[in-house]
Amino acid sequence: MNLSEVKDLAQRIRAEIAKGVIGQTDTVDLLLTALFAGGHILLEGPPGTAKTFLAQCFARAVNLDYGRIQFTPDLMPGDIVGANLFNFQASTFALVKGPIFCELLLADEINRTPPKTQAALLEAMQERTVTIDGVSHVLSARFTVVATQNPLEHQGAYPLPEAQLDRFLFKQELGYPTEAEERAIVAAHGSGGGRREASAYGVEPVADAAMIGAAIEAVSQVRLNDPIINYVVALIRATRESADFAAGASPRCAAMLALAARARATLEGRDYVIPDDIKALALPALRHRVILSPAAEIDGRKVDDAIGRVIERVEAPR
Repeated sequence: MNLSEVKDLAQRIRAEIAKGVIGQTDTVDLLLTALFAGGHILLEGPPGTAKTFLAQCFARAVNLDYGRIQFTPDLMPGDIVGANLFNFQASTFALVKGPIFCELLLADEINRTPPKTQAALLEAMQERTVTIDGVSHVLSARFTVVATQNPLEHQGAYPLPEAQLDRFLFKQELGYPTEAEERAIVAAHGSGGGRREASAYGVEPVADAAMIGAAIEAVSQVRLNDPIINYVVALIRATRESADFAAGASPRCAAMLALAARARATLEGRDYVIPDDIKALALPALRHRVILSPAAEIDGRKVDDAIGRVIERVEAPR
C-alpha cells in the first residue's frame, strides 16, 4: 500500500466514524496515529463525552477483532488474560483465553481496578505477548489498547502508576462539545431508542486486517532525518531540565514520539516528517509522562501549560 492509498483509507475511516460520533476529530486522528504507529491510547474525559462509543465506532470502521473489558474493583488478572482450567472429561488442562486475545481492546474505566489487575496489561502492551503459567502466548501484531478513564471521580479509583502510563503512546483529554456540536448530538442521538451500537448509526467496516497491516508497513517508508531526530531529543531532554517538572519524559517517549510523527506523516500522504508533526503530537505524547514539581503545583501551574512552554522554548529545525 502506497502513501496516497493510506491517506485515502484514513479519510474513509474518519468518514465512517463521523456517522456515529459528532466532533472529536482530533481524537479520531490520534486513534489512527496510534494504530498505525503500533501504540496505545488513553482517553480521559467526564462521563457522557462518547469515549466508549468512539472506541466502538473506531473498532467497527477498521474492522479489527474487537474485545472489551469493563474494569471493576473485583476484576482479577485471570479475567483479562485467561487461565488453564482442568477438563475433567479429558483429564487435561485446557487454555481458556481471556478477552485480551484480540486485535483492538477497549479497556473501559481502566482506573477502576486495583494496580495488580492493571499490571496484567503491561506485558501485552509492551511486547504483545501474554504469559500464562509460564507459557508465552503471542498476540496479534496489530494489538492496540484503547483505554478510558473518568477524571472527575476519585472514590473507588486507582490512579495508573507511571510504568503503566508510559506504555500509552498518547493520553487524550476529551472535553465537552461546542454548542453547535451538542445540538447535532441531540438531534442525532436523542431519538435513537436507546441503541448505542455503532452499526445503528450506519458505521460500516471500510478496512480489514490486511489493509491495516499494509498501512502500518507503509509507516516504515517515511523518512526521519537528523534535524528532526535532534529536535525530538531536545524536546524530551528539555522536560528533564525544566524547573516545572520533578520528572521528565523517558527515552521510550522520545522513540515513540518519533514513530508517531512518522505515522502522522503517513496519514497525510507524506514520506517525510516535518517539525509540525512533532509539535502536533508532543502534548498528548508527553502529558502523562511528566510530573509537575512541588513548586509548580503550589503555584497552580498546569501540566499542559508547562509542556507548551517547553515546546515554545525548544527551537524547531527549519
